Amino acid sequence: MKWIRNFCIIAHVDHGKTTLSDRLLEQTQTIEKRKMQEQLLDSMDLEKEKGITIKCHPVTMHCRLQGNDYTLNLIDTPGHVDFSYEVSRSLAACEGALLLVDASQGIEAQTVANAQLALQNSLTIIPVLNKIDLPNADVEKVKQQLEDILATPSDEALLVSGKTGEGIGELLQAIVEKIPAPQGDVTELLQALIFDAIYDSYKGLICYVRVFNGSLKAGQSIVMMRQGAATQVKEVGIFTPEMQKKDELNAGDVGYVITNIKTLTEIKMGDTLTHVQRPAKEPLPGYREVKPMVFSDLYPLDTKDYERLKAGLSRLQLNDAALTFQSENSTALGFGFRCGFLGLLHMEVVQERLRREYDLDIITTYPSVVYRICLTDDTWIEVDNPLRLPDPSRIQYIEEPTIKAFLHIPSDRIGDVLSLIMEKRGECSATETLDEQKMLLTCLLPLNEILLDFNDRLKSITHGYGSMDYELSKYVRSDLVKMDILVHGETVDAFSSIVHRSKAEQQGRALCERLKDLLPKQLFKVPIQAAVFGKVIARETLSALRKDVTAKCYGGDITRKRKLLEKQKEGKKRMKQIGKVAIPQDAFVKILKSDTMH
Repeated sequence: MKWIRNFCIIAHVDHGKTTLSDRLLEQTQTIEKRKMQEQLLDSMDLEKEKGITIKCHPVTMHCRLQGNDYTLNLIDTPGHVDFSYEVSRSLAACEGALLLVDASQGIEAQTVANAQLALQNSLTIIPVLNKIDLPNADVEKVKQQLEDILATPSDEALLVSGKTGEGIGELLQAIVEKIPAPQGDVTELLQALIFDAIYDSYKGLICYVRVFNGSLKAGQSIVMMRQGAATQVKEVGIFTPEMQKKDELNAGDVGYVITNIKTLTEIKMGDTLTHVQRPAKEPLPGYREVKPMVFSDLYPLDTKDYERLKAGLSRLQLNDAALTFQSENSTALGFGFRCGFLGLLHMEVVQERLRREYDLDIITTYPSVVYRICLTDDTWIEVDNPLRLPDPSRIQYIEEPTIKAFLHIPSDRIGDVLSLIMEKRGECSATETLDEQKMLLTCLLPLNEILLDFNDRLKSITHGYGSMDYELSKYVRSDLVKMDILVHGETVDAFSSIVHRSKAEQQGRALCERLKDLLPKQLFKVPIQAAVFGKVIARETLSALRKDVTAKCYGGDITRKRKLLEKQKEGKKRMKQIGKVAIPQDAFVKILKSDTMH
């Protein structure tokens, strides 16, 4: 075990983690030059397109240093705030972490958050400055930031370039010297942490594990300590980065286990594997239930795809512990699922994976958060869907979730960013100057307000230099109302939302105008209204289709035309009383996809 080193790379999104891991694979000759490609560990098309890592990817590398053969187990982690749970599971499987900082951008929001996660897990941190080959790299300034913000001695920082390969040899040397060898014992009772899993239609369930104590081999009977599911081990092996079969995995190793489990609900991320005959006394730390923060309904465009959508969500949930879903039914959109996500990027990625990997066309409703409602009898309920909001006469007050956001922004943009925070009903609690060009703002914001366009607007205000990290804060009492949209006097469930009273009129008007453009005309006038607790706050009128009833009158007395028009008027009046407006499916799709609703 003293020749094994387990480590991960943590950084802010787009600071060059995946490129650096490519160079490490090249330097240790894990991958032949002819098979090498950019972003090798990012296996999903979606990861390559967006330039982000979504899943953690383990890989085992062998290298000879100082006359000894070392085994280096690297786990490449995501950088985005929505995938921090993935990062926390990866950190639980390692002894050390490379803290990667872009030498041209400096320390950003998620760099700090991930460094704190690593310290909580008592990992050895090696600071690494990447992209030193760029002309605008400012190494001295970033070294100073390391000391000021993270209290890391700047002389310990290694200078590398993931693009050119400069400094990679020294980095490997530092990994071997500074990161401690794993502690554990092959003779002890088996304890292996499941930090990820994938489903293969041929092999079944494949668990990514880190063995802390004992050993694992094919044919053994194992049990999940928290779920209680027992199974047989069919195969064990390591990642190079393809799966490579091995006879056994011992304490300190990182690899995969193929089991007989076929039902996806029997496994939970962060669970501990142990032997059925000689079970370990207690599971490993590193398992925690994550609570989704953003909810949205997913409906298949074609109702026949309901079962396929269910199967797709089950498989995604297997290696994405933060995704939750339950059946939902809507009069307008049919059968679907109420899904819970960690954040908006997480929601976007799940939808995109359903579209690509399972070939599904889906409609998504307006995202919402979990509100806490105090009823008049002093009992509390939680509501994540506007339709489940109780009658206003039973509500004492409503509390909404807030987040504590940390914004790293250029100093010259502070005015614009503060006005954005005010517009989103937020308040800035602290400002801190990091250096002559960067500031750190700490602010409290309602989660509901940052759901849709906050991050995009922050990026455009700061020309891409602003970054945000956030953590869930407390629930705050707020003046919230349920806004309904009525078409011809009938409430349309799919468009209901919970909004702040001060913004209800503006949002209601925008939605009514959008619907007026999208709904097909009827033979009578159709009122489109936005109402808060039964009181109309905005209205648009869809004009009637006009049938030219006077077309057959050539000349003659004007009274003939008047008579026909009066008759038409009576007919329209009668039709308005009994007429119903059927909203076509594509109108729902267009509204729910449109930016105006945001």
